[in-house]
Amino acid sequence: MDYRGSVRPFVHFNAKHDAEILHKAMKGIGTDEDAILMVLSARSNDQRQQIKAAYKKAYGKDLVSALKSELGGLFENLIVALMTPPVLYDATLLHKAVKGAGTDDQVLIEILASRTGDQIKDISKVYKKEFGGKLEKDISSDTGGSYGRLLVILLQGSREEGVEEDKIENDAKDLYAAGEGKFGTDEEKFITILGNRSSEHLQKVFDAYKKISGSDIEDSIKGEITGNLEDLLLAVVKCVRNVPGFFAESLYKSMRRAGTDDDTLMRIMVTRSEVDMLDIRANFKKMYGQSLYTTIQEDTAGDYQKALLYLCGGKD
Repeated sequence: MDYRGSVRPFVHFNAKHDAEILHKAMKGIGTDEDAILMVLSARSNDQRQQIKAAYKKAYGKDLVSALKSELGGLFENLIVALMTPPVLYDATLLHKAVKGAGTDDQVLIEILASRTGDQIKDISKVYKKEFGGKLEKDISSDTGGSYGRLLVILLQGSREEGVEEDKIENDAKDLYAAGEGKFGTDEEKFITILGNRSSEHLQKVFDAYKKISGSDIEDSIKGEITGNLEDLLLAVVKCVRNVPGFFAESLYKSMRRAGTDDDTLMRIMVTRSEVDMLDIRANFKKMYGQSLYTTIQEDTAGDYQKALLYLCGGKD
């Protein structure tokens, strides 16, 4: 499988040397943001952890705390996010989403719909270690109804494997009967089928569904279901069809409006930079006829903008 991230491990990497550059950038009056940016945006997360260790060894203090005391605003938030190991970053986002005032459903939906089963299991482990509570318990006490139940199903990280040919037709009929085919919606059927079957299997179910009902499963969900459950089911369907496409759409929606949703923009650029940013860029261009790079350029400013453009990796 070829690498689809925009940020790659730096070839001539020397953690001690990078730690020195960062130390110099923060020494004395004023901070050299450019130096910080150049080093940290152009290293993989794993390399950033090695720089952090080298920095502590050389200077006896925590690199992230040092960066926080020198930087501010969105640029600071982005740099701190880049310095966080990916699984811990996801766990921290989920913790914030349930522990703050109100629930940040957008974050719950995005992470649980898009991460692989193994990633979700790792996130739950790190969550427990870091925050002392159980992620499942925190999410179910914060959400309710079919929406909460589907989140819990996704949290198990145990989708079935492969395609069960003999179930395809049946699943499609069940979804049709549960939604468009009846008065009122049988949400349980949607949750069970969309929460448990493999992506390959669901793609075939969606094709069969279109033959039966004449419309896409997305349109039926929009017509039959509302609120958080609708958003979650749509996210699951989109991720089954095309994960980079799902993120391209979320990025587009985070910009191009009155004001930028920087939380979402930053979260996606950080979490996908070593996963599938090249595919997200290609989908963005295809879906919206403009490059992600230019869109970020028009929507953001300063060091924050420069760092995001590094993570984007290039113009399309």
